[in-house]
Amino acid sequence: MYGVILVFHKPYGVMSQYKPVPGKHTLLEFPALRGGTAVGRLDEDSEGLLVVSDLGWVHALLTQPGQIEKTYRAQVERIPDETALQSLRKGVSFGGSVSRPARARLVPDLVLPDRDPPIRHRLNVPTIWLELSLREGKNRQVRRMTAAVGHPTLRLLRVSVGALQLGELPAGEARELTKAEAEWLRRGGR
Repeated sequence: MYGVILVFHKPYGVMSQYKPVPGKHTLLEFPALRGGTAVGRLDEDSEGLLVVSDLGWVHALLTQPGQIEKTYRAQVERIPDETALQSLRKGVSFGGSVSRPARARLVPDLVLPDRDPPIRHRLNVPTIWLELSLREGKNRQVRRMTAAVGHPTLRLLRVSVGALQLGELPAGEARELTKAEAEWLRRGGR
């Protein structure tokens, strides 16, 4: 493979674009990312894995609807019961559309570094981490899905795009693909 393919840990509050926006943080602030463009999108309020590449086939492969599974960890208000989890697994109606079925599970023992700024905290409302794996990418979909089942998302982190893993990569850092990740891409995401 020739060209740029990087895994980047997009921090909270950074827009997934290079075009400057007054008063906003963009990918321009990360010199290691120059030479590529963001593959897909990860909104300003979300954190985690963002692929950066200058190769058209990488963009086409990773953004083709329904093909590549993306996994997110969402810190949600209150503890979802089995009914809420089953709704997420079957598909949720929101904003005039219905999501495709997703894999959903609670991750009660997950501990992540605090975010700056911190999430809102209410003393009488517990939170828990939920893992959702999707094969579609509607605008703000995870947030809309969790809200639709009564558990608003407070913090959202994308941890994988297919075999590409965020792992322990610190926020604001980028890395090249591992051999296994590069092979997965060469095989067309299989």
